[in-house]
Amino acid sequence: MYLVSVYFDEKTNRILQKHIDRISAVSGNHFMTDNHVPPHMTILALEARSSSELIPSFEKLKGKIEGCSVNFVTVGQLFPYVIYAAPVLDDHLRELSEKAYTCFEDLEDVSASRYYMPGSWLPHVTLGKTLDRQQMRLAFEAMQENFAPFSGRISWIGLASVNPHADIERFEL
Repeated sequence: MYLVSVYFDEKTNRILQKHIDRISAVSGNHFMTDNHVPPHMTILALEARSSSELIPSFEKLKGKIEGCSVNFVTVGQLFPYVIYAAPVLDDHLRELSEKAYTCFEDLEDVSASRYYMPGSWLPHVTLGKTLDRQQMRLAFEAMQENFAPFSGRISWIGLASVNPHADIERFEL
């Protein structure tokens, strides 16, 4: 699996990383920190035989999208394992999803996850992953005490492989 994800400016990154670190510390679940998963928001998940068939399509995004502000307003959960920070799904994020999908939609032998298709995408930044029931409770309590809505900025876009997370290509917006 490969991910097309956006990354954030330094200030936004610090805020999100602080939440990731706090969840790791209070829950005892170190998946995000041990695997050095950076704060990111996946806009498209793709199944492909290799990254080489994805790179030309990814490069089509250059000049088609711009950095933008994003307003993180809440924390959510994807049961049973994930806690995340969620931004408002505004027109710019919808457009970002559509443009990314369009760059890859005509590739043969490449399929996009139905959860990341335009119109069915839930924008989020994972703060904790592989959490069990007790860890999820502790993570949620930590976010109740420490999360406040904030504005950030999307500054980069990248193509990455997963397990472990590794950048293949990234460029500044």
